[in-house]
Amino acid sequence: MSRRPLIAALSALVASTLAVPLAHAQAPAFPVKPIKLIIAFPAGGPTDITMRALADGAGKALGQPVIVENKPGAGGTLPAQALQTAPADGYTVAQIPLGVFRLPYTTRLTWDPIKDISYVLNVTGYAFGLVVPADSPLKSWTHFVGYAKANPGRLSYGSTGTLTSPHLTMEQVAQKAGLQLQHVPYKGSADLMQAVLGGHVMAAADSTGFAPQVEAGKLRVLNTWGDKRLDKFPDAPTLKELGLDIVQNSPFGIGAPRGTSPEVVKRLHDGFKQAMEQPAYLDALKRYDMVPIYMSSAQYRKFAEETFVREKALIEKLGLAKAQ
Repeated sequence: MSRRPLIAALSALVASTLAVPLAHAQAPAFPVKPIKLIIAFPAGGPTDITMRALADGAGKALGQPVIVENKPGAGGTLPAQALQTAPADGYTVAQIPLGVFRLPYTTRLTWDPIKDISYVLNVTGYAFGLVVPADSPLKSWTHFVGYAKANPGRLSYGSTGTLTSPHLTMEQVAQKAGLQLQHVPYKGSADLMQAVLGGHVMAAADSTGFAPQVEAGKLRVLNTWGDKRLDKFPDAPTLKELGLDIVQNSPFGIGAPRGTSPEVVKRLHDGFKQAMEQPAYLDALKRYDMVPIYMSSAQYRKFAEETFVREKALIEKLGLAKAQ
């Protein structure tokens, strides 16, 4: 064989050898590195504690750590905002509190809470109530209403942020009961509990992150906001029992950036769904009278769309819509 045909044959052999692995090469399975989960409230509160338990279980299911990053403030909407600049690769996900669906009605946005989030799954929801210090002269809801009416604008209450569910529910309560209250927003439950225990506000409207302080005898529950009384606080009446036709619960879940591939969303869904069933997560929820509230990706998107419409009506009713 002459030199030229030999070189050509060797070149063809090398090319065919290299082509075999290239033809069968596949992208590595997701995930291949840690995933960041951004949550909407500070460290030490009920959201942080329960979501860290969930993240730990999801990390085990996914085969990579899920690292929690706290991003409190702005009524719990900063994690959703962070998704708008994150790569759509599944390595950044975020808690989506209910307040996200109110944003377009109260703030000028450059993104859409429905179109610009890939909904992964819903995981749980908050139970809410109103508490006062154990030594407060406001021993019951009757005392609370009486003081507020006798001292318009002087009864202060804290919440976990402006336009959060606790804030808006108290605004509804004030309208129905004819009260003028002084609202003081905080970044989350941990800060709010310090404020009410320190006497900086007279009452606190919050999720049942206040449970440990109630059980320790430091706070008293005046009412809770579900459809029925909470097992942990059987003596606390619901708003419905007090003649206020209000029921407030607040499901929340996990979203990813818009454009995240369906395969990655499915992998995230399956990992977090498996974590929802782990005893450590269920125990963390029970500590705060929370329960698993599962919605699939499709169900969660539908819930988001319906909530988006419902929140518009509430914001307009309370007169809190942004000026056009």
